[in-house]
Amino acid sequence: MLKAKTRWDVSKPHPDKADELMNTMKVTPLVASLLLNRGIETAEQADQFLNIEKHGFFDPFMLLGMDKTIKRINDAIADQEKILIFGDYDADGVSSTTVLLETLNSLGANADFYIPNRFTEGYGPNEMAFRHAHDEGFSLIITVDTGISAVNEAALAKELGVDLIITDHHEPGPVLPDAYAIIHPKQPDCQYPFKELAGVGVAFKLAHALLGQAPEHLLEIAAIGTIADLVPLHGENRLIARLGIQQLKRTERKGLKALLKVAGAEGKDVNEETIGFAIGPRINAVGRLSSADPAVHLLMTEDAEEAQSLAKDIDLLNKERQKIVSQITEEATQQVESMYPIEENPVLILAKEDWNPGVVGIVASRMVEKYYRPTIILSIDHGKGIAKGSARSIAGFDLFANLSACREILPHFGGHPMAAGMTLNIEDVDQLRQRLNALAAEKLTEEDFIPLKKIDAECALTEITTDSIEEVGMLAPFGMSNPKPLFLLDSVQLGSMRKIGSDQTHLKLAVEQNHQQLDCIGFGFGHLHDHMAPLAKVSMVGELSINEWNNFRKPQFMIQDLAVNEWQLFDARGTRNLQKAVEKMNDKKNVHIVFQKETLTLLEGLDLNLLFLENGQEAEGLDLKDKYVTFIDTPSSIDHLNVLFEQTRPDRIYAIFHQHTEHFFATIPTREHFKWYYGFLKQKGTFDLKKHAEALARHKGWSNETIDFMSQVFFDLEFATIENGIISVNHHPPKRDLAESTAYASKLQQLELENTLLYSSYQDLKTWFDERMKISSTLVNA
Repeated sequence: MLKAKTRWDVSKPHPDKADELMNTMKVTPLVASLLLNRGIETAEQADQFLNIEKHGFFDPFMLLGMDKTIKRINDAIADQEKILIFGDYDADGVSSTTVLLETLNSLGANADFYIPNRFTEGYGPNEMAFRHAHDEGFSLIITVDTGISAVNEAALAKELGVDLIITDHHEPGPVLPDAYAIIHPKQPDCQYPFKELAGVGVAFKLAHALLGQAPEHLLEIAAIGTIADLVPLHGENRLIARLGIQQLKRTERKGLKALLKVAGAEGKDVNEETIGFAIGPRINAVGRLSSADPAVHLLMTEDAEEAQSLAKDIDLLNKERQKIVSQITEEATQQVESMYPIEENPVLILAKEDWNPGVVGIVASRMVEKYYRPTIILSIDHGKGIAKGSARSIAGFDLFANLSACREILPHFGGHPMAAGMTLNIEDVDQLRQRLNALAAEKLTEEDFIPLKKIDAECALTEITTDSIEEVGMLAPFGMSNPKPLFLLDSVQLGSMRKIGSDQTHLKLAVEQNHQQLDCIGFGFGHLHDHMAPLAKVSMVGELSINEWNNFRKPQFMIQDLAVNEWQLFDARGTRNLQKAVEKMNDKKNVHIVFQKETLTLLEGLDLNLLFLENGQEAEGLDLKDKYVTFIDTPSSIDHLNVLFEQTRPDRIYAIFHQHTEHFFATIPTREHFKWYYGFLKQKGTFDLKKHAEALARHKGWSNETIDFMSQVFFDLEFATIENGIISVNHHPPKRDLAESTAYASKLQQLELENTLLYSSYQDLKTWFDERMKISSTLVNA
């Protein structure tokens, strides 16, 4: 067996509903299953999802406070008041700032932007920034992607005589800021039909209201913030993402073209992954390590040279960010291993002085990937007496809800069920750890700590074609709440398999089913090469893709998890270096079984879980369930193996079956051999085996061992006597069959054992063990 790393939750859509969607929407079974898994059950819902472009955007004035907001902004534009856009330093905040600033500029507003410095000011509106804005003559501040928690700052703005309009999408707290207006789809009494907009989505709706129509020229910017901020990609978010990606493919923005070039994405097919892995991380890197202002300038610049310069600087910052993330992740891992073992900490809260607060969210995500525990990474600032950080969660543990239960020690926090940011006093870190661990202990079970993979459908190889894969692409763009589909290939026959990559860390294999074959790639799965036996039936979870090479296109399966759900046989018979072979199979689950005393001396010095079974009685009652068993040598009787498997079955068998000497002949002498030799002895009367056996063997083309064996058989049957090497024939022997000879019976048994264990094919040996496994299962389940 080979256990999967994750729990597989395979969706099984109702067949009648799947058939209905297939017929009404003219889609394949795969796509029908995917739609149902996303809660899309009717043709109307499917049309809304698949063809969202034709349905358009909701009226922005459905957002509570929009009328009041638009009037105030238009008045400010008319009076040439100074308007400040107050943004956030992540990709959503940067894109939100860009969308609103470009909109206001196009309307002739006297507008500028301000993004706080993560390190000197922290997250969100702050008193210093608001006072500075007032001193600079700004009479209207509009927040984007931030501000819903700024209760104190809103009070300050009012005191200063500055009107504050908040546009945000983060979870509202129990008390809302007393602002001039709030645009937030989740605020109480807001009837807007779509609640899951990103910060840039809310800014886009404000731009829509100001311009009188949806600003299509800003969709590529809106798509960046929407995808990078990991909001659910359905409803208007899906529309923004899909239209934005289409626009990004033909973008004329000099900053975006320069950024795509330094990211190595120029000329390649642009999709949601381009934003998620190339554009988003680079824009985020700016605000994580320094001021986010250059990212806004990059998106807005019309100068090609400035765009190239900014893009190069941003790419360098991203490389530096990657190094810092790796270092902090390593230090955080050391803390877990030495101070906060996962067995005692269902929530990991890790803190250290001078960890870069700009990247702690990424580190938290890395730690969740590694340990699958809700994780908070905090940067300690002893000078200010605070700990500042980010959290990421797992399914079943609502971060926002559980942090809310600790609100009195979290003066600043906000976020979502799966991610959050916070600031707290250093002395409260231990209390937060204790309280969250207690909450998690109440709510999470052992199973919750095994990563869960939601699998969209089990499919047969016959269903996987380039056409069906392209049709699955109708569901793109993929992201939160519309994940890239995962498929299960269950118990398919393993064909060829090899490690690939310069460091052999990746795996390429082919699987077969019903005469169909499919190539599969597993990045980072190279270590499993030695854990899958020939002829194994493997089950795999992964994504479908199309491999294009030299104008030839064929389906390909990208492995995310893999399992072998049956016992496996690994054949190491005939190995020349016993110690090396045994060491290779030295797993903590492995039991090394030895039957011959002589073998023990060959294994001296090796740290093995050795089990010496000299006879069948010692094999009785052994529990090998969930174990790997290595048979280092052969038993004296095949019955020893039969006894061993009577009550148990291992997950794997490694067959070495080392022999100290070759058995003395390949085949047993025939009755004709025995007849001739007995006649020869009758003629001689007596025969000196020591002196003349070698010559006789040479004369007949036999071995000396053959002569010795037949002589022993005659002795067993009382056909002859042997004394001091002289064999004397009994001229009146009893009537007895050869099988009555102990030596003959032992030889037959030895030949059967060798033919079964040593000289059989891999498939025959596997079948032989299979039969015993079935007997074991029958007995255990009886």
